[in-house]
Amino acid sequence: MIRRALLLAMVSATALVLAACSNGGSDQVAVDPAFVAELMVAGPLEEHWLGDEAAPVTVIEYASMTCPHCRSFHVTVFDDFVEEFVDTGEVRFLLREFSLDQRTQAGFILARCAPGENAYYALIDHLFETQDAWAFVEPELFLETLFGQVQQAGFSQESFEACLANQELLDGIVAVFDRGVELGVNSTPTFFVNGRSYPGALSLDQLRGAVLAAR
Repeated sequence: MIRRALLLAMVSATALVLAACSNGGSDQVAVDPAFVAELMVAGPLEEHWLGDEAAPVTVIEYASMTCPHCRSFHVTVFDDFVEEFVDTGEVRFLLREFSLDQRTQAGFILARCAPGENAYYALIDHLFETQDAWAFVEPELFLETLFGQVQQAGFSQESFEACLANQELLDGIVAVFDRGVELGVNSTPTFFVNGRSYPGALSLDQLRGAVLAAR
């Protein structure tokens, strides 16, 4: 059942060709208000926002769980960014799933099933921190290795299998990916700061500059 669900997670070949993990630069094209309105339209799944809804700056990150540049951002920058900007009411933050492959889809599906308060970001942080241990193992070891990583988050074997077999979550995550492609996302991570696109794993200084420019 799990393997069938993961096989059904394939996205269009065109989208996969367009998408990549990147440490690119920034896009300084003027922001179209109509584009910002489209960007803010919620996807089919619950969106896990962090921070004050009235914050003057909105940051949306499109990320892939198997992207090393996304890992670098979440391991070395994210906590400091949240402390400086999200916790102080300056920024409202959202991560959107940009699933470049089936393993990324599995990681994001499990984050959405994780039990407990604030469990979504906690499990995503853990999977980024341990990316080398599960994301690149041999195919026959993948599910066993992934279960070993999420078991400490409260998953039993039964809940793990049931989560990965959830077709509604799978379809929703694929839809978020497809919508990201429509919005011009073609690499991960890509940040939108009040609608302005910044592709690549930004440093804290770079992200700080983007936030200050957007005020």
